[in-house]
Amino acid sequence: MIGRNRLPYVAWLALFAALIAPAVAIAQQPTAVRVAYVPAAPGLAAWVALDKGFFAAEGLDVSLVPLQNISLVPGALGKQLDIGMVTSVDIIKAAVAGLNIAAIAGGHVEVEGSVTNALIARKDSGIKSIRDIAGKTVGTPTVGAILHVALLHWLAKEGIDPNSIRAVEVPFPNMADQMAAARIDVAVSAQPFSEKMLAAGNISLGNQLLQVASPVLATLWVADRNWIENNKVVATKWVKALRAAAEFVAKNPAESREILAKYTKLPPAVLQSIDLPRFDPALRAADLEVWIKVLAELKQLQRPIEASSLIVTAP
Repeated sequence: MIGRNRLPYVAWLALFAALIAPAVAIAQQPTAVRVAYVPAAPGLAAWVALDKGFFAAEGLDVSLVPLQNISLVPGALGKQLDIGMVTSVDIIKAAVAGLNIAAIAGGHVEVEGSVTNALIARKDSGIKSIRDIAGKTVGTPTVGAILHVALLHWLAKEGIDPNSIRAVEVPFPNMADQMAAARIDVAVSAQPFSEKMLAAGNISLGNQLLQVASPVLATLWVADRNWIENNKVVATKWVKALRAAAEFVAKNPAESREILAKYTKLPPAVLQSIDLPRFDPALRAADLEVWIKVLAELKQLQRPIEASSLIVTAP
C-alpha cells in the first residue's frame, strides 16, 4: 500500500523526465560557430565538411562567411567571428602586431600536383619569365600578404630587387578584367580565378609559393586565444571535422569537384583541369618557421617571434 505522501513510482519517473527534458534539449542543441574563409579553392575543406555533414556530426552549427580579403580576418576574431582562415604570413604578422590569436588547425598545403596559386602575366606584356617583371605593375589581393611576400622572396632569389615592381591591390575576382584592360601586367592569382585568365591566353610564370618551400603551408585556421580557452571542446570538434573533410577530398576527388563547382560556379571543363588542394589539419612549428625566416629576410618583421608560440591546439 502506498503512503499518502508518496507518489507512485511511475509518477516519479514522469516528473523526473519532465524536469530534465529542458536540460537534455539544451545539451543536444548544436554549437553555433561563425567562420570566415576565402571563396577560392582553399575553402573546399570547409564546404565539404558542411555539405557532407562532418560539422553536424560533431554538433557544430557552422555559418560560413566569405571574405574576398582574408587579411581582414585576424582583427575580427573574438568579435564578429569565432574561427577564420588566414595565411601563414597573416598569423605571423598579426601576432607580431600584438593580436591575441593562435592557430588551431592547418588548412591547405601547396605542393607540386596540388597547386592553387599561379603568377600570371598578361599575354601582350612581353613577359616570359620572372626575370621580366622588374618595372611592371603587379596585381595582388593584399600588399604584404602571403602571395605578395612569396613573390618578393622569389625576386630576391633571382637577384632582382624586390622593390623594382609596383604592387597594387586587386581582389581575385577583378584580376581578369584588370588584366584585360591592361591596368596590370602580372597577377598573383588563385584558383578558380586564375583559370579564367589562363583560358584567355595569358601566361603562367609558375607558382611563387613553391619558391619558398615544397610542400609549404599556405593557409590555416585561427581563433582568438580567449575564445579557444573558453571553447576547447568546440576547437577540438572543429579539427576533427576538418580532418574528416581532408580525408574525403583525398579519397573522393570526383565528388569533391562537384562540391567545388557548387560553391565556385565553375564549369565542368574548368574543374577537370585544376588541381584539388591538399589539406592537412596538423600543425607543425617548422611549417611556420619557414615563413618567419622569409619575412625576416625581407625585413617585414618588427621583432623576433617563435613559431611554436603561434600554435595552441595541435591535432
